[in-house]
Amino acid sequence: MAFEYQEDHIRNSRGTLLFTCRWLPLISSPKALVFLCHGYGMECSGFMRECGTRLAAAGYAVFGIDYEGHGRSKGARCYIKKFENIVNDCSNFFKTICAQEEYRDKSRFLYGESMGGAVALLLHKKDPSFWNGAVLVAPMCKISEKVKPHPVVVNILTKMEEIIPKWKIVPTKDVIDSAFKDPIKREVIRNNKLIYQDKPRLKTALEMLRTSISLEDGLNEVILPFFVLHGEADIVTDPEVSKALYEKASSKDKTIKLYPGMWHGLTAGEPDENIEIVFADITAWLDKRCNAVTFEQILRPSNQGFEKFDNVMVSMAATSGRTQSNGTYLCGLKRPRTQRRSAM
Repeated sequence: MAFEYQEDHIRNSRGTLLFTCRWLPLISSPKALVFLCHGYGMECSGFMRECGTRLAAAGYAVFGIDYEGHGRSKGARCYIKKFENIVNDCSNFFKTICAQEEYRDKSRFLYGESMGGAVALLLHKKDPSFWNGAVLVAPMCKISEKVKPHPVVVNILTKMEEIIPKWKIVPTKDVIDSAFKDPIKREVIRNNKLIYQDKPRLKTALEMLRTSISLEDGLNEVILPFFVLHGEADIVTDPEVSKALYEKASSKDKTIKLYPGMWHGLTAGEPDENIEIVFADITAWLDKRCNAVTFEQILRPSNQGFEKFDNVMVSMAATSGRTQSNGTYLCGLKRPRTQRRSAM
């Protein structure tokens, strides 16, 4: 299906110019609306182009926004003063789209990758009855029990954050090498100058930490339909995080799929055949739900939390016994494989 790509800029409530983009199918009316929430350090127009084009080709109107300080948006590079700012900026932009006359009767879906999964869940928490569902790809929504920072450490860093909030002093390793399996795709991502590849700033890291803790404490408050996808070989965000979301969420319509051997970058870093599988699963899930008229209708149980894909039935009972790879975690992030610096 043919589609068109558009770019625009908006100003947030703080006066910062933000980049937005959209992929629109060239048909009389799209199936539904999909709103992209990208990961930490990432951007929409280049990194998430594959997602936008594939979903638009499947008949969906897709909208993306680069967070303040990310991608083509203005602001200090990858500086998150308040995580709430990201959520509010996305909410304001997304709801402006939904209010347009040609889209008012369309179902509304959130799509979040990595840290964008946290953004999507917080958008749902901000207005629980507004969204018809969410696709969450390797989401950051819980801190692994293995390396929860000691309260004393958090207290020390908190005292420093107002003095040196923008300092790039948080040690990290190269996430790009650890997240994206295909070497050619990995180098394309590394050469994308819009992607932040330096150490996280102090306040940014603390905001991500606080957000993860808050989400972890409120996973049972999640009530919207969702499809969570995770690579079993992911060492950037822990697959156990997605399992915890699935187990604790109060959603009546919830689905999880774990992909054996796949890494963190399910939609951008895997070999082509794997990416085809992932997007086929995503569009199949959306297609089943895009005609929902009301939030109550979409909340009806769907196969009791199980979804069948390519003759594979995925359930918590079938996956909870699998052995996970070793690593350490921060904000749901595992220790990556290499020493070079980057961020997701």
